[in-house]
Amino acid sequence: MNGIPRRRLSKSDRHAQLLETARELIREAGTDELTLGRLAEHAGVTKPLVYDHFGDRSGILAELYRAFEARQHDALSAALDSAGPGLPAVASVVAGAYIDCGLAEGRELAGVVAALAGSATLSRLRQEAEDAYLVRCRQTLEPLCGPIDAAGLHALIGAGDALTRNALDGRISADRARTVLTRVLIALVTDDGHDPTETTR
Repeated sequence: MNGIPRRRLSKSDRHAQLLETARELIREAGTDELTLGRLAEHAGVTKPLVYDHFGDRSGILAELYRAFEARQHDALSAALDSAGPGLPAVASVVAGAYIDCGLAEGRELAGVVAALAGSATLSRLRQEAEDAYLVRCRQTLEPLCGPIDAAGLHALIGAGDALTRNALDGRISADRARTVLTRVLIALVTDDGHDPTETTR
């Protein structure tokens, strides 16, 4: 009602609201339409308030990507808690979590990633985030398969992104994407020829 004043959001709640509104804007209109002014309009706030939270458009994109990376790390950690023993089971969990998180983020993530590619600063941010994710994967997988080649492990990102895009476009099923990425991951970490299903004594 008009006589009831709207509750003021805390700064952290407002920040979260603005990020969610930015995701909705990208989902509806594409990354090119994401500006401080458009975000302020859609969120029902002033442009200076958006500036106070993000600084500029690059700041919004960076925050969106950081939020995705945090969700990806959380998804991987939660999935690993229920993983069975052995490399095949753990590889399946790692691959499945990657695909599922990418599908949950949808096309707005692809738009953010494409926009990141145009900025050296934001490209470094993406590289740092990917490196941190791969460190987590390495720590999880190496006890099961031995040392992993760093260059090979980076192929997980490329394969995962490509399979996620195909699943989003309906060219393959999500189950097929998970299965293929699991096979790719096992191949990447076992290129010394040992059998990943063989138990160690």
